[in-house]
Amino acid sequence: MGVEIRIPKSDRARRAVEKRAPKLIENGKKTLILQGTKTSNMLNNVLAELYHLKRGSAIRYTRKNENIRPFDNGGETSLEFYSLKTDCSLFVYGAHSKKRPNNLVLGRTYDHHIYDLVEVGVENFKSMKEFSYDKKLAPRVGSKPFFAFIGEGFESVEELKHLKEVLLDMFRGEVIENLNLSGVDRVYVCTATSSNTVFFTHCALRMKRSGTVVPRMELVEVGPSMDLVVRRHRLPNQGVTKQAMRKSIDPPKKKTKNVKSDFEGVRGRVYIPDQEVGAMPLFNNPKGLKRERREGKDKKEKKEKDNDSQETKKQKVVAE
Repeated sequence: MGVEIRIPKSDRARRAVEKRAPKLIENGKKTLILQGTKTSNMLNNVLAELYHLKRGSAIRYTRKNENIRPFDNGGETSLEFYSLKTDCSLFVYGAHSKKRPNNLVLGRTYDHHIYDLVEVGVENFKSMKEFSYDKKLAPRVGSKPFFAFIGEGFESVEELKHLKEVLLDMFRGEVIENLNLSGVDRVYVCTATSSNTVFFTHCALRMKRSGTVVPRMELVEVGPSMDLVVRRHRLPNQGVTKQAMRKSIDPPKKKTKNVKSDFEGVRGRVYIPDQEVGAMPLFNNPKGLKRERREGKDKKEKKEKDNDSQETKKQKVVAE
C-alpha cells in the first residue's frame, strides 16, 4: 500500500504546513528536551537549566519515555515522531543507568530524521543557585551569546570537533547579519581539559570603561557549569550531509510590478485611473443656489414690510 498524502482542508492547517515547509532562509531552530524511564536528581536539574537557557526556543517533556533508545535500531522512531510533532530540529535526551550514569544525548535532525548524535556524561555539575553575583548582570532572555572554545582538541580530536558543532547549533539562536554590542550580555566558555572531556560554563559579560570606543569586557560566572565526558558519537551520512548543506546560488529576486529593463535601461509603466467627471462637484451647487434664493426672498419680504409700514405712517399723518 502507498503512503497516504493528507491535504490540509482548512486555511489554518494550510498555514501550519507552509510554516513547516523548507525555506531558503530558515527560522531559528527549536530544541526538544525530554527524558527516559529513569533519571537522577542531578540530571533533572541539568535538563531544567538547559531549558531555562533556551527559553523561548525550546520545548520540554517531563514524562518518562520508554521507547526512546538512541544509537539502537528501532529506538529512534519515537524521537523522530516527537521531532515532527513539535517541529524541533535539535533535541536533548537525558537518561540514567548503572552503565551510563547521568547520560545526555545531544542530536540534530534533518527532515525530521536523526542526522547525528553525541552522547556525553555529566560530572561536577554546579547549578545557577550556587553562584553569587549581582542580579543586574543576569543575561536577558533572547540575547545573543558569544562562544569561546579553548584547547587544541576542538581542532584535532574528531569527537570534540563534533561536540563543538552540536553545541554551536544548539545555543547560537537565529543567524543574523548585524549585531548591537549592548545586546550581547553572555558567553559560553568550553575548555577541552582532555581528549574526551570538556568543561562547559555560562558567564555574563560586564562592560567597563577602557578609554576607547570599545569597552573592556569582564566575565562573571553565573552558571550552570559542568564537565561533559564524550562517550559515543555518530556522524551523519555523507549523502545526507551533502543534501543538508546544499545552498541556493542566487536567492530569487522579488518581482517588481510594471518595471521593465532592457538595453536602454530600466523603464517603468504608470497607470492613471479613469477620471470620474460625473462625480466631480460643480460650481453651481444646487444647495448653494437654494440658499441664495432663500436669502433673496427674505430680503424681498423684509423690504415689502418696510414699505408697508411707511405707507401706514403717511396715512396717519394725512388723517390728522
